[in-house]
Amino acid sequence: MLLKDIRDYQILFLGLFLVLGIGTRDWTLRPELIGVAIATSLATQWILSLVTGKEPMANLRSALITSLGLSLLLRADHWTTMAIAAAIAIASKFIFQVGDKHFFNPANFGIISALILTPNAWVSPGQWGEEWWYGLLFAGTGGMILQRVGRWDTTAAFLGSYSLLEAIRNLWLGWTWDVYWHRLMSGSLLLFALFMITDPRSIPNSRIGRVVWAVCIAGLTFILRNYFFISTAVFWALFALAPLTILLDVLWLAPRFAWQEGDEGAGGEVLTQH
Repeated sequence: MLLKDIRDYQILFLGLFLVLGIGTRDWTLRPELIGVAIATSLATQWILSLVTGKEPMANLRSALITSLGLSLLLRADHWTTMAIAAAIAIASKFIFQVGDKHFFNPANFGIISALILTPNAWVSPGQWGEEWWYGLLFAGTGGMILQRVGRWDTTAAFLGSYSLLEAIRNLWLGWTWDVYWHRLMSGSLLLFALFMITDPRSIPNSRIGRVVWAVCIAGLTFILRNYFFISTAVFWALFALAPLTILLDVLWLAPRFAWQEGDEGAGGEVLTQH
């Protein structure tokens, strides 16, 4: 039987990625930290919904998606670090709002907060390696979700811009093209482009706004990675430019994305939340 809510597919896919990562990549991922992330995210969503007068059950799916995203991307030595990341991730939806729309990607906000506030959090962008079948898996599952939500423009703008900048740099430095493909064929980069940067509830509403926003994130990612040598550049770029969504929504007016009864689209949530 087909699932009615596309976010259920997202939960299924992210859970599958976790199982694959643990089983095929030999991650140092502790099951108790996954449990902490899930429990903290759901509890924080429930409590803050009650405090703000919202329906507590309405967005538990999104809180679960946030926790799975954190489990996929964030590593920690202590359970309190994961709890802090999960609580802050969910709280960001309630705190950073303009016109009842949050503009920070929750999972990304939690990751950056943990990196800044705690001494034992880290992200390993190369944890997925460069195997081609991971790319096919991410593209297939992410593509199914993006087709339902209609946010392919964001992924295409980001990957197209970033790929072009890396190609120009590769030509300028006279490197062989295997270096170029090595820098692009990253499972974490695809996860980011397909599941995180495409969250329909926190990115610009208009198509032109989304394209401009994605190109800016690609440009900042390129600068941070190649001139400041920050391996987690994509996450810092998204965090820094998230408030730009507010301006772009003012410049180019468009209806805000809303879940539809019985066929609720999903978006880039590893890594996201609503």
